[in-house]
Amino acid sequence: MDPGNKPLLIGISARIFYPGTPGVEPTGVWTKTVHYLEQSVALWLVRGGALPVMVPGVDEQSELTRRELRLSHYAAALDGLVLQGGNDVAPESYGETALDPAWRGDAVRDRYERDLVAAFVAAGKPVFGICRGLQLLNVHFGGTLYQDIATQRPGARAHRDYNRYERNYHDVAFVAGSRLDALYPGDGPIRHRINSIHHQAIKDVAPGFVVEATSPEDGLIEAVRWQGPSYVAAVQWHPEFHDVGAAGDFDDGRLLHDFLAAARAVRAPAATTR
Repeated sequence: MDPGNKPLLIGISARIFYPGTPGVEPTGVWTKTVHYLEQSVALWLVRGGALPVMVPGVDEQSELTRRELRLSHYAAALDGLVLQGGNDVAPESYGETALDPAWRGDAVRDRYERDLVAAFVAAGKPVFGICRGLQLLNVHFGGTLYQDIATQRPGARAHRDYNRYERNYHDVAFVAGSRLDALYPGDGPIRHRINSIHHQAIKDVAPGFVVEATSPEDGLIEAVRWQGPSYVAAVQWHPEFHDVGAAGDFDDGRLLHDFLAAARAVRAPAATTR
């Protein structure tokens, strides 16, 4: 088979379940640390013609040492990286302490994902962040977060509603002239309807990043992009939860294919030299 026609292999960072998590009976597999992939994220990539590959979460404190598994090997073998949603980013990861124990986040996952991002960026491979992924990328490159929107941005709309979960919608406005805006030319009004499942958000934008979308009701940041030498972009919403073809739901297909096109472009030079 022509290497250029092989499906793209896209790495996905693992979500992590820890034994002793409140509300989960500690029996069977729940007595173990579990790395897992949310099905909708995998299917979103499959719809774009890519093959998703979950990357195990390891760092210097893991049972499996870096001598046995190097994230740089994944960055070399895979064509791109997606950071899926999940637990809060730990405030310690951006120089703060938790204002509430419930917002202490997941420092273990932070370390693993930051090492993973560093490996893929060093390899020139594209990186795309979803929800927590946007927040992690902002922190990794030097930005900060609101630990809790309701507490630190009183008057902001409700960006998370557990009773509605992915059916909690609000409008988003793309920044004119941004790459994200250019992916959706001729759409008329600048507002689009997206889901919202987060209580944290970007406070200070990381150096080298530009804002590509905001919530018009309160100005909170909904999409960012790095201006560095490789493709790094992220959205605060969950594209994998939007129903393809559903009336009113934002069509994230162009966003997905833009990311995959960047992955294919990086692979192409290597394929032509074989």
